[in-house]
Amino acid sequence: MSPTVTSDLLASWNRLAQKVADQNWPASALYVVATPIGNLGDLSLRALQALARCDVIAAEDTRASRALLDAWGISTPLVAAHRHNEAEASQAILQRLRSGERVALISDAGAPGVSDPGARMVRVVRQAGYTVIPVPGASAVIAALMASGATSDENPAFVFAGFAPAKSAARQKWFQQWTSLPAPVVMFESPHRLAAALKDLLRVCGPDRQLTIARELTKRFEQVVTLPLGQVSDWLSEDAHRSQGEFVLIVHEPEPDQQDGSLDAETLDLLDTLLDIASVRDAVRAAAKISGVSRDVLYAAALERKS
Repeated sequence: MSPTVTSDLLASWNRLAQKVADQNWPASALYVVATPIGNLGDLSLRALQALARCDVIAAEDTRASRALLDAWGISTPLVAAHRHNEAEASQAILQRLRSGERVALISDAGAPGVSDPGARMVRVVRQAGYTVIPVPGASAVIAALMASGATSDENPAFVFAGFAPAKSAARQKWFQQWTSLPAPVVMFESPHRLAAALKDLLRVCGPDRQLTIARELTKRFEQVVTLPLGQVSDWLSEDAHRSQGEFVLIVHEPEPDQQDGSLDAETLDLLDTLLDIASVRDAVRAAAKISGVSRDVLYAAALERKS
């Protein structure tokens, strides 16, 4: 990059920084600030100003947040505000707001209160009559959707389900509930539970359902792939690194020819006969070949009839 370009960018940054600084920054307000999910460059200019201007920052993990603040040269004091002390932290925040202070609320990464602590504190502050100001920014949910193609302007709907339950039986029931909705389902998963979760997801949704796996979003080894659930296990086994990192999973909405869950009596009789002599997976595979009905539809029917 030439010195002239660098100089122009710096001048533009300074102009924008001044414009943001001249905006209204109400006192006695809680600023709920989204922070980067991996890439330090994703802290917005407004978030930078908010964190620098507030009198104190309530953080989920003060050590993790101090690294971010040090990288940006922000010296605002930190106090702990996590799920184990939300009630106490909420009252401490209220006391500061009564004194006319500005308080920022951040989580380890992303947006506070969205699958992270913070929502309870926001409710307490709002109920007390104080202003809550959202400062949006990086989001793993939105980043994964942007890279997946799972939604469209014609059909922008999606649902965010958070983390799946830890135990298999509860997880399968949870998957059945969420993936039956007529929209893509976004969820988080940890690396040590990924294989088991994907196995349960295959069992519930069948091998043809499209899944987007987004790992290490905004980081150096970011990877986003979309493939049928039946191919996921092979894809993971090809490279051990693919099972490492932080994961966002998107279960795509069924294809149009997979969405009609009604089966005629003849297909149901066939499915029942096969279920008497074979596993659900084998019965569905055979029924799909004979009837031509989508495996997703047959899986759902087979699970319902088994239960």
